[in-house]
Amino acid sequence: MTDRVAIRRLPTGVPGLDEILGGGLPEFSFNVIAGAPGAGKTTLAQQIMFALASPDRPALYFTVVGEPPLKMLRYQQQFSFFDMSRINESIRYVNLSQEVVNGTLEKLLERIIREVEATSPGVVVVDSFRTVSHAAARGSSGDLNLQHFVQQLAIRLTSWQATTFLVGEYQSAEAEENPVFTVADGLLWLVQSLDRNSMVRKMQIMKMRGQAPIPGLHTFRITDDGVQVFPRVIVGPDAKARSSVAGAKGRSSVAGAKGRSSERLSSGVKSLDDMLGGGIPVGYSVLIAGPSGSGKSILTAEFIAEGARRDEPGIIAVFEKRPTAFSQHGASDHRFARLVRDRKVAIIQTRPLDLSIDEMLHEIVSAIRRLKARRLVIDSLSGFELALAPTFREDFRESLYRMVTVLTGMGITMMMTAELEDSYTDLRFSPHGTAFLTDAIIMQRYVELKGQLQRVMAVVKVRGSSHSKDLRAFDITGEGIVMGRTLGEYEGLLTGSPEPAAGARPRADRKKPVRAPAKRPARR
Repeated sequence: MTDRVAIRRLPTGVPGLDEILGGGLPEFSFNVIAGAPGAGKTTLAQQIMFALASPDRPALYFTVVGEPPLKMLRYQQQFSFFDMSRINESIRYVNLSQEVVNGTLEKLLERIIREVEATSPGVVVVDSFRTVSHAAARGSSGDLNLQHFVQQLAIRLTSWQATTFLVGEYQSAEAEENPVFTVADGLLWLVQSLDRNSMVRKMQIMKMRGQAPIPGLHTFRITDDGVQVFPRVIVGPDAKARSSVAGAKGRSSVAGAKGRSSERLSSGVKSLDDMLGGGIPVGYSVLIAGPSGSGKSILTAEFIAEGARRDEPGIIAVFEKRPTAFSQHGASDHRFARLVRDRKVAIIQTRPLDLSIDEMLHEIVSAIRRLKARRLVIDSLSGFELALAPTFREDFRESLYRMVTVLTGMGITMMMTAELEDSYTDLRFSPHGTAFLTDAIIMQRYVELKGQLQRVMAVVKVRGSSHSKDLRAFDITGEGIVMGRTLGEYEGLLTGSPEPAAGARPRADRKKPVRAPAKRPARR
């Protein structure tokens, strides 16, 4: 049995790209970066080239008629990865426009061969190769055809041990017919879509010989640092198993593992912990559902603050408030500012209207690893959905499932808030139909008692655990949430028409028994 040939994988220098490629770029591979104009092809190729080029592995960048080299360099040097000191040292730019316009494919191939033999590059880029295709279409029947030209180019460059990129403007329909894609070892396809005034960039690894890339479309952004890719999360058996293990740990604390406090986390409200059966099991996702102003954000703030007191760092992803306005009380504002300075709490506020689930998950996971966090709050699901680009809102429930599974599989205990309008005709816990994704549900409602609004709270479910079924009044004070009495003396609280239970009177109506005045002894 012969030994297997090992293929070295090169780091691309593009955050997130190595992961979706399956570990990096195969050395000496022949790749195509394709997409519509403005998709980010040239920026991606330049960023990879600057990451790979070195004195021992010089790079050749062939420009064709797409744009003058000086113009391209003027724009590309605005990115932080561009290093002017490496130009004409480890990186050389060569203009092939004259060969393409006035010559033939044979002359173009000869020029490329001469430059490669003189430089011995480890990285070669041809931008834009689509111009070469147009030149081939104009050529006579005696000229070298495009497919043969690409094959000869690939063979020569591979034999010279060069990792090659052809950059070109192509439409997706051409992927099945163009001979360039047949010869290529790797095919990176970039697209950008516009939906309701929101622009989203996506990348797909349509082909990568010798390794298994992550399938599907991956969102990416172009910033001052260049391209950053956010790999699409795929929930596999390992993640599901980790999530199940985390849930099993939480359930074991109900089965008699008292004293093992690490298996339950405090919500920050002692009476609520008692209602939950001893706290929130580690690795559980909790949904806080209630109308506007019912105290959902205050409860999540208590959850995060309690974690900081117990040396359990937390992350808050805010979508509806400014980070400085997360807490409603001045004293709490100062407390959270101090916790952020002490790196016990991190607050994430994302850009609105053009977010993707994968980008949000990337920011959360980065913050979790940075702080070694154990707690997470998403406030709120409605705001989260609105912050997404319209193209991602259609499969919000599926995307949320992937995110929750990944995070709880990491052992993170998370709270999510969902705003609901009080309805006295049906009982709902999420406007997105996502209540089934969570391990526990805490419901907050308004009820009217004696002409006043009263906040009430109840634990609807805790998966695999016993819990209180009482409806309890609560209030919000300068100290946070203060739990009150149970409302067992009322019936129909959730119908909007509460009535005293049979054989019971509301406590507010109960009067102390009046004692008869003591009789004075008669005077003799």
